Amino acid sequence: MTSGARGSRTVTPYDDVERELANLLRRARTMNRDIAVDVHPDLQPAAYALMSRVAELGSVRASDLSDYFGVDKGGVSRQVALLERLGLVARDPDPDDGRAQRLVLTPDGGSRLTAAREGRRRRLREQLERWADADVGALGALLGRFNREQDSVAGG
Repeated sequence: MTSGARGSRTVTPYDDVERELANLLRRARTMNRDIAVDVHPDLQPAAYALMSRVAELGSVRASDLSDYFGVDKGGVSRQVALLERLGLVARDPDPDDGRAQRLVLTPDGGSRLTAAREGRRRRLREQLERWADADVGALGALLGRFNREQDSVAGG
């Protein structure tokens, strides 16, 4: 849809971006719910997000997850307990602090996460296969630019 007048209000490109971002975020929440179930039928989307961050970092303290996601420690603790109960993450001693523990993916958690992500990538490729390679590249570049700028505004 192109920008134009809706009723008495002129729609700007910024309005279009805001609307499309809201739509993308709604779809992303649905996708996260679906991929969480692909990892494990009892996995909640919030726990999937934590698990993904553990995979990204290799190992991490629960308090760092709390800081990264801006979620209270109690909420992170409940989701980590679920991940442990499902056998997807484990705790290892923190080599830098004998009192602390670091979360790591279990072998089962890693293989389940990899399989679910491969399925997600396959579905994404199917959705974009009618697009020209240059358009797919442009979308990736623009999303990357937008995310980098958001990270710099948010402080990282």
